[in-house]
Amino acid sequence: MSQTVAVLDIGKTNVKVALFDNGRLLWERSAPNRIRPGPPYPHEDVESAWNFFLDALREAARAHQISAIVPTAHGAAGALIGESELAAPVMDYEFDGVDVIEPDYARLRPPFSESLSPTLSAGLNLGRQLAYQKWHCQELFAKARHFVGYPQYWAWRLCGVAVSEVTTLGAHTDLWTPRQGRVSSLAKALGVDHLLPPLRRAFDPLGPIKPDIAAATGLAPETPVFCGIHDSNASLLPYLVTRQAPFTVLSTGTWVILMSVGLSLDQLDPRDDTLANVDALGRPIACGRFMGGREYAVVAGGGGSPDPGAIERVVASGAMALPCFTDHGGPYATAKGVIRGEVASRDRTALATLYCALVSDLMLTRMGAASGDLIVEGTFAGNLPFCQTLGALRPTQRVFAAEDAAGTARGAAMLAEWPPSYHVAEPTPVDPISVAGLDSYRKAWTAAVEMIAR
Repeated sequence: MSQTVAVLDIGKTNVKVALFDNGRLLWERSAPNRIRPGPPYPHEDVESAWNFFLDALREAARAHQISAIVPTAHGAAGALIGESELAAPVMDYEFDGVDVIEPDYARLRPPFSESLSPTLSAGLNLGRQLAYQKWHCQELFAKARHFVGYPQYWAWRLCGVAVSEVTTLGAHTDLWTPRQGRVSSLAKALGVDHLLPPLRRAFDPLGPIKPDIAAATGLAPETPVFCGIHDSNASLLPYLVTRQAPFTVLSTGTWVILMSVGLSLDQLDPRDDTLANVDALGRPIACGRFMGGREYAVVAGGGGSPDPGAIERVVASGAMALPCFTDHGGPYATAKGVIRGEVASRDRTALATLYCALVSDLMLTRMGAASGDLIVEGTFAGNLPFCQTLGALRPTQRVFAAEDAAGTARGAAMLAEWPPSYHVAEPTPVDPISVAGLDSYRKAWTAAVEMIAR
């Protein structure tokens, strides 16, 4: 049955409303996702995002009959909510002021063997944010009735139903045990277990939109709101219904999240920033992550993709980008990124492309993801040299590029009819690039990276 699904996509960099009909993108609008400086800490500008969503839904409803709304949002964000409004601002996960709660938090957090969640910088562990809010924002914390993941905050704001959901709870929060499929010991140790509302599945309808939202947007009052999903897991959904394990999806944007379906969890190592996420069906998925989109922008000096011959020019020059160019994520997050050698300004995008392909290759190897297809979706899917270089670095695996950069929203739209009855478009196979000297370059790069780790 055909229906038009509106996806509210809250990324770290942008917010978006996208409309889909049987997986086909019909319409979209986007705006920057702003961070407010505080007090009480840097936080998401939820009101600007909310006003954008209302305006976009109003515009969309004039041209399309919207039959469902699904929210998806980046990880490491959650909301303390009261009776009808936020009890405390939604913390920006890059707020490093949470460091003041160490080592008190370290005494409570579960071991990696329980949570499969590594110790991450700033507020990237959602449980750490909660601890900071409880211990340093006591008046605000006392007003909270529930704590919900960020996708579920937007669902609650739309329909008034507060729920928990596993893809958000299982995204390096310290609050979930992926192997056992239940809340971790941290929730009770921190005294927040009573704030976690009942679990619902990402594809569960929670209820219709509130009457005032129907009036403000022109949407039908009975329009259902679905529970919603962590954005990287939304990117994974199309392949859960079209592929047999093993395979790996590289969800790319501000972050590069490598999700290997069918892979053992035994090689995960918190020192490598490898961990387990949880898919929409509650199953643990071996993952690696680094802040590839942001690092790309730093190395490249902006955006864009390299010309076809640029990768070979950089390899021939011997110039290298060595990690890490952000303070968050990846196996070398504590190292200071450096560019060795000379590279022409026109080839900076090639250097950045090569760097991100090499880090992806390194993390896949450390995770043990030696077989199965590699599907690149999101921003890097449009960077053909990245896909081609990754294929050259991993010749025993086939590389595919998703058809556009709407993978997260497209996957989220599937939740309104799960599993989908319509045909899910296949990604495009990419032939590996042939670059003289690439293998020697990788060996030299790897040796330089190993020196960083000593």
